[in-house]
Amino acid sequence: MIKTSSIKLSFLLFFLSFGIQQTYSQSYKFTTSGVSVLEKNERGKWGEWSNLELVNLVVNLDTTKKRIVVYSRIIQVYDIITFVPAEENDSDIVNSFVCKNIDGENCTLSIITRKKQDNRKQLYINFGDRIILYNIFNA
Repeated sequence: MIKTSSIKLSFLLFFLSFGIQQTYSQSYKFTTSGVSVLEKNERGKWGEWSNLELVNLVVNLDTTKKRIVVYSRIIQVYDIITFVPAEENDSDIVNSFVCKNIDGENCTLSIITRKKQDNRKQLYINFGDRIILYNIFNA
């Protein structure tokens, strides 16, 4: 029961941290303002983040359907396998989801709220060998 109650608390913190538009809503819409990519090289070492590219995309998080969709040129669909309990420290609130994309690749999506940066939000999509970073805000 401790696990269930901590998951419920995590969901509550998650919903409160994103300023729910309607208390009964299970779908959350974000807009992106930029994207950057980080990849591992052939020796398994992380390279450098790519230059931030300005992009205006819609990201939809639907907790009822257990799905996150990034409406980029090629639509990215991530099925949520596990809701990870929220983590919070002095500078960040991290809400993560273990997911599988449409190609069957496992990944972790994390929505990070930067408390010391006026609650700026970022979406990290981590595949292990590459990370896609989107700057996001509530739509």
